[in-house]
Amino acid sequence: MMKAFSSLRSLLWCHWAMVRKKGSLILCGAFLFVAWNALILLFLWGRPPIGRLGEGGGAEPGAGEEWGAGKAKVGGANGLAGEVIRLAEEVESELETQKKLLKQIQSHRELWEQQKKLGNRESEDTKDEKNIEEPKKPQQFSAIPLSHKTVEDTKSIGKNTQTLTVTPPGLVTKEKPDQNEQITENEVGLNKPSPQIIIPILVIACDRVTVKRSLDKLIQYRPSAELYPIIVSQDCGHADTARVIGSYGSQITHISQPDLADIPVRPDHRKFQGYYKIARHYRWALNQVFNAFAYSTVVIVEDDLEVAPDFFEYFRAVYPILRSDPTLWCISAWNDNGREGLVDPGKAKLLYRTDFFPGLGWMLLKEVWAELEPKWPKAFWDDWMRHPEQRKDRSCIRPEISRTMTFGRKGVSLGQFFDQYLRYIKLNAEFVPFTKIDLSYLVREKYDENFEKEVYSAPLVKVEELQHGGSLKGNGPFRVQYSSRDSFKVLARSLGVMDDLKSGVPRAGYRGVVSFIYRGRRIFLAPPEGWTKYDTSWS
Repeated sequence: MMKAFSSLRSLLWCHWAMVRKKGSLILCGAFLFVAWNALILLFLWGRPPIGRLGEGGGAEPGAGEEWGAGKAKVGGANGLAGEVIRLAEEVESELETQKKLLKQIQSHRELWEQQKKLGNRESEDTKDEKNIEEPKKPQQFSAIPLSHKTVEDTKSIGKNTQTLTVTPPGLVTKEKPDQNEQITENEVGLNKPSPQIIIPILVIACDRVTVKRSLDKLIQYRPSAELYPIIVSQDCGHADTARVIGSYGSQITHISQPDLADIPVRPDHRKFQGYYKIARHYRWALNQVFNAFAYSTVVIVEDDLEVAPDFFEYFRAVYPILRSDPTLWCISAWNDNGREGLVDPGKAKLLYRTDFFPGLGWMLLKEVWAELEPKWPKAFWDDWMRHPEQRKDRSCIRPEISRTMTFGRKGVSLGQFFDQYLRYIKLNAEFVPFTKIDLSYLVREKYDENFEKEVYSAPLVKVEELQHGGSLKGNGPFRVQYSSRDSFKVLARSLGVMDDLKSGVPRAGYRGVVSFIYRGRRIFLAPPEGWTKYDTSWS
């Protein structure tokens, strides 16, 4: 019986702890606790003192005649004790049932709290252009364990339904973030970086077993598996690559693009079949991230990219600016002119706006994908992203020193640009605590004013003066001016930067200006002052 009392008291105390934050339930719990203890005291006071049963002793039997004598003497008292014992046993049985129910309630309560936190975070992330907070309902998850959620790919071809086991986005219960997640207010004047926003990494894979090199670095530098889940989406059905990806077990989520059939193309595009399949794969994979997994943002890398030590830190710090500035539509880890000698090794923390879509490790928001997905191209998706109809005068953020580098010469592009440019891209090796740096200079209004002042106050020089030294002194900056498509290409080649343009936009350019280092000096390759727009015929 005392065991029953003890169990009930313990259970009531647990119930009291579970609901201590709920005002009305606190009073209820207090009443139950006091009432039960009062009942125990009344019962104990009504019992005979503990001693020998022959003298009206306690409830435990002695030996032989003493037990019989005690039984005769106590009479009605033992009858009452027996009844109480029977009731206590029934109560104990009922308590076991109630205990199970309380545990179920507790598990559901944890789920509800996580959903509430998620709703609050997403509400903060979806402020309108006037920074007016609007209430947003939290995402509804099915009543399944917190660690897993099963979703189905409803866009699979035929009967190829892809079933995934994933961690529900937004449900993070870490008490202490990792060191790199300790984020101080960066005075950006927008949304300060949330240490709890989940930023998934989508790895686009096909038939490169060297995806291991990419995954090894991602896992090595990843500060938190909960905050940065890695999803590897594989096309091609290549068994050896699938085995490599599968070897990482629960460290990553492996999904497979179900439609491996060739895509019907016109005869002169048969040699571009690979580009068509890549575009199809991107569309499918991004739909999985945003629709099946229900994430609000993603960083896309390919299976031939190696990341820098501060890759995750960089994206977390710049995310609030991307979210809040409508003149931005992506963040890239890549500098197209990031070759050794063309970047300042002492300016690893320097970031730029660029009108050229860089790709090669880039962040995309769900809202932008909802805009792009209905008109997604059948092939050459990256050049399509650079068309004015998609860019809509929006820019990306890119670093001075790249946070990714490519090691994949083999691919559908057959090594285009790799030997001449890509293999020489410098990968940042210094960890920059971006989340502790004021990045407000990247907001368009402030950036444009400072950028134009810096560019057009720089002395105008000829490329020959830079090449031969002459009377130039100091590290710059200096400005070299172009006035036509052809003059840009000639000057770019002379100075060692990439000379191609897409819809009139030079690689790494912003407002027509390309910034880089040449023989230790900062150079701006720029159009005349008063530039207003790109000439789309310059391609």
